[in-house]
Amino acid sequence: MNRLKELRDDKNLYQKDVAKILNMSQTGYSQYETETNDIPTEILKKLARFYNTSIDYLLYETDERKPYPKSVMKN
Repeated sequence: MNRLKELRDDKNLYQKDVAKILNMSQTGYSQYETETNDIPTEILKKLARFYNTSIDYLLYETDERKPYPKSVMKN
């Protein structure tokens, strides 16, 4: 199963709900879930924060769902 869909389903949300949070259309968001379009970096960051996970998890670079510790260098 697609990770974005899995995370969305875990929160009992519809695509239109996540699309609204990202300030985009449901169709645009759907293309991320179906991997029709690449996800821009800023959207990846928002999704990782929203789902409390890492970008690496969203991109299948790790199976570890928990987020990384916050950087002390971030403003």
